[in-house]
Amino acid sequence: MAILGSGRFTYEVSGENWGKLPEGWFYKEATSVDVDSKDNVYVFNRGNHPMIVFDTEGNILRSWGEGGVFTNPHAVTIAPDDTVWCVDNVDHSIRQFTPEGKLLMTLNERNKHTPPMSGRPFCSPTRVAIDPRNGEILVADGYGNARVHRVSPDGKRLLASWGESGTEPGQFNLVHDIAIDRDGYIYIGDRENRRVQVFSPNGKLEARWPDFSRTAAVHVSKGKEQLVYVGEYFAGGVRYYHSAMRLGPRVSILDTKGKLLARLSDQPFGDEPGRFYAPHAVATDSKGNIYVAEVSYAEFGRNMEPPRELRSMQKLVLKG
Repeated sequence: MAILGSGRFTYEVSGENWGKLPEGWFYKEATSVDVDSKDNVYVFNRGNHPMIVFDTEGNILRSWGEGGVFTNPHAVTIAPDDTVWCVDNVDHSIRQFTPEGKLLMTLNERNKHTPPMSGRPFCSPTRVAIDPRNGEILVADGYGNARVHRVSPDGKRLLASWGESGTEPGQFNLVHDIAIDRDGYIYIGDRENRRVQVFSPNGKLEARWPDFSRTAAVHVSKGKEQLVYVGEYFAGGVRYYHSAMRLGPRVSILDTKGKLLARLSDQPFGDEPGRFYAPHAVATDSKGNIYVAEVSYAEFGRNMEPPRELRSMQKLVLKG
């Protein structure tokens, strides 16, 4: 076990893959994670059981998505009503399921997309967020577009879109993650611009938070005190920076005004407890524990000789 952080942001982490997988089950890599109202943990992964649902102790409750339902799992979002939104960045699909895996709604069909950088929905989307005030659907249309789309709760009407490629305020260089707080403010992980941008509910830019590594993940906790968790990729060159400090990968914790409260890990990537590979999604439960899904195979494992699966799912247990 290792200890990360300090004070009220002190966490214990084992460094092992979290979740009790039976023999023959594997993640390959966990790409996304979210937690429902009962603290059940949904791990979206690229292994042989694409959606695995655990209890808070890591015991499997169920799995679904086997048999080619997904092409390249990218992001899972648990809506306020505990329905499950899944985004696949390769086949462009955006779909809503029951917690048991029954399809409820298809916002975008598999293998249908608009031209890249057209600004029109959807082209290689990255994640969905649901506005807790009204059920409207916010889509980060990130790999093929540089846009955020707001869609009606029934999925039938495009209500608004904003964003374009670039580095200026309000522009994006990969809209990789999206989260919404209880007041409807929207937090965007603008990954390759290495910042978080905060927008009002109507899409007006309110703030830019710099001084991050690559901002792959952004999550807003649901407790009385809303906190913003940012998962950051490593920002150096892998060949020469394997011992560089304070460049990520790491998880940063901020308040909703952008004040930095904690940074978890200043170490470079690695297997040891207290280190990360590539935080791709972050979620929290009602106790303040943090779940981190890492695309460790895509970023590191596939380039090893021979290629191998690395740890990609961690739970940080709050001790502070």
